[in-house]
Amino acid sequence: MSDHVLVINAGSSSLKYSLIHAGSGEAAADGLIERIGESESHQKHRGPDGETESSDPIASHEDALRAALDAFEKHGPSLDDLELAAVGHRVVHGGSKFSAPVLIDDALVAEVTELVPLAPLHNPANLEGIKVARRLFPDLPQVAVFDTAFHQTLPPHAYTYAVPAEWLEEHGIRRYGFHGTSHSFVAEQAAQRLNRELADVNLIVLHLGNGCSASAVQGGRSVETSMGMTPLEGLVMGTRSGDLDPAIHGHLARELGWSIDEIDKALNAKSGLKGLAGENDFRELSRRRDAGDEKAQLAFDVYCHRIKKYVGAYYAVLGTVDAIVFTAGVGQHSADVRSAALQGLERLGIRLDPVRNADPAEDGVVSTGDSDVAVLVIPTNEEWEIARQAVALVDQREE
Repeated sequence: MSDHVLVINAGSSSLKYSLIHAGSGEAAADGLIERIGESESHQKHRGPDGETESSDPIASHEDALRAALDAFEKHGPSLDDLELAAVGHRVVHGGSKFSAPVLIDDALVAEVTELVPLAPLHNPANLEGIKVARRLFPDLPQVAVFDTAFHQTLPPHAYTYAVPAEWLEEHGIRRYGFHGTSHSFVAEQAAQRLNRELADVNLIVLHLGNGCSASAVQGGRSVETSMGMTPLEGLVMGTRSGDLDPAIHGHLARELGWSIDEIDKALNAKSGLKGLAGENDFRELSRRRDAGDEKAQLAFDVYCHRIKKYVGAYYAVLGTVDAIVFTAGVGQHSADVRSAALQGLERLGIRLDPVRNADPAEDGVVSTGDSDVAVLVIPTNEEWEIARQAVALVDQREE
């Protein structure tokens, strides 16, 4: 059987897809369809013929997936020739029900539908992608891989909020964590770089992109993470506030007359770096800092200070730390963030090498040779992790 998996990530008005070899991680093709349902949609497909783009109206997710299949047929590679092993779906919220990938059937769809109140911005789109793919690939195994699954190993004292107990029991209000596929993938890669077994290392993983999250990984198990019931909690992000006093919600409602939806939108889409500096593209923020822009500098300082706080907190949670791992767009590409976030932590055995940090080598090590705690830069690959988990589950079913 082929080890190729079509990985689908359906957003509210977008469809991202990748054709991944589960063994090697090689992407034979990938693409993105944006502005679904608008007068002019945009499609990009990258395959053996290079990159192609088009702008035509695409009315629905089903039309989007059909457009993606047309792109495979026209520009390659042929899905028929590869004999797909499965379709893997990114599903944002699995609640407390799912700690591993799951074969998709009607019962699974019903359970994910029940979780929509926990992720009203994400799960409905993920479900639409699942329903469309099941119609177009009726004979292929479909696998759901949950962003929250890796963090289901959090102990009760880490996932429980200090709120009335019935809020958890009746409404599922607790910490779930997100970016789980990224944290899982990067943790395993870090252990390999250290020439250690994953079960024998303690890691602090920092996923820093437009969305940001930190995790404390003890022997391959997530024991603490920064995102909470939703992806809003924790680190400062591109457009999300991260941690803030929950009484601010009431204050805004009383003083400005804002509705819950208005407050929610402001904290999710108009805060973070964008709220502080009017810009959530970190490259542009860096250019403005270099030009002496005070708002950009403050946004950078707030961003890095929050990371440093979480590094210290998670060091305390773990007791001993073997490595700190930076990943995702900002974590991988911003030497300034890595330097500012770890500055002054030498007494904790964390020593950054400025030369290595400026230009990480292939092994990803950016700490000094005498640093007690290794500092690594490792690219994440969530699509590969989804493909690996999907094939492993399908193979297990067939044994």
